[in-house]
Amino acid sequence: MKKISVIPGDGIGPEVIKAAVKVLDKACPKEFEFVYVSMGGNAIDKFGVPLPDESLKTCKESDATLLGAVGGAKWDSQPPENRPEKGLLKLRSGLEVFANIRPAKIFAPLASACPLRKDIAEKGIDFVIVRELTGGIYFGKHEFLDNNNSARDVMQYSRDEIKRIALVAFNAAMSRRKILTSVDKANVLSTSRLWREVINDVAKDFLEVKINHLYVDNASMQLIKAPSDFDVIVTENMFGDILSDEASQIVGSIGMIPSASLGENNRGLYEPIHGSAPDIAGQDKANPIGTILAAAMMLRYSFKMHSEADKIENSVNQVLNEGFRTPDIYTEGTKLISGSKMRDEIISRL
Repeated sequence: MKKISVIPGDGIGPEVIKAAVKVLDKACPKEFEFVYVSMGGNAIDKFGVPLPDESLKTCKESDATLLGAVGGAKWDSQPPENRPEKGLLKLRSGLEVFANIRPAKIFAPLASACPLRKDIAEKGIDFVIVRELTGGIYFGKHEFLDNNNSARDVMQYSRDEIKRIALVAFNAAMSRRKILTSVDKANVLSTSRLWREVINDVAKDFLEVKINHLYVDNASMQLIKAPSDFDVIVTENMFGDILSDEASQIVGSIGMIPSASLGENNRGLYEPIHGSAPDIAGQDKANPIGTILAAAMMLRYSFKMHSEADKIENSVNQVLNEGFRTPDIYTEGTKLISGSKMRDEIISRL
């Protein structure tokens, strides 16, 4: 039996995690052992740290990890080194998951929820952002200087770090439309100039892939202007964080987008890209689809259970086609339902 570490997290995290686990139990009965561990604000409350060593140990001993969301205003007073988000960075580093894969696809029934012009949305939106996850400014040195009158954050990348994420992105492009867009800021940053150099070197081994380079400011504009032009986007940690959040709004709701973080082996970290949304926690309003689709990604990437992943994704499509909507994706003329009802509708179609 395969072992999955489950991190319910904070806010709406436990609600959406409960939905995903129930979907997995229905789609893959008796396949998984679920082991629950603490991380985030709840871990601070219980243990004084955002990621206890025992939690990390359990995750490293598991075949995959499924995460809800962490954080919230309740823990904003924590010192920077002990905030819930530090637990997430420690988890990513401990699991050695350096490649974050975030698909951005507009479901046909949700085309009206796209904030872009109708003619842009109707061209179709279906691209993947491959984000380097364990390097860059988020993992560099952070310090205050001159008696707190100035501050410094260090962005650093090695050639090897860039090459390994480039290989993930090029292989992803080979399995899709063979178009890769590399996003950097090479007109300003030395790390970006190295990034572009390495991407071009790796491209020599993938001659079938068309490679484009965009500065991050231009890329953010083009995602709005012509999202259908993109197939696979590869970029560094901070740029990828920002662009993937932008992409989530293009497709209608941040609650719809799953995420997979992968390392050298099949073990991965899977989560929705939304936050803990404490303002709606406990109200049964949270959209569980992003977490359910993250579970499907887990089946596909960590366990090679492609038919079961297809089954889950098809069930989500069917429910949306039949007009069921949680509050974040509701439009006039559709059927407004709760998060738990959305979960049950998806399960009933497996």
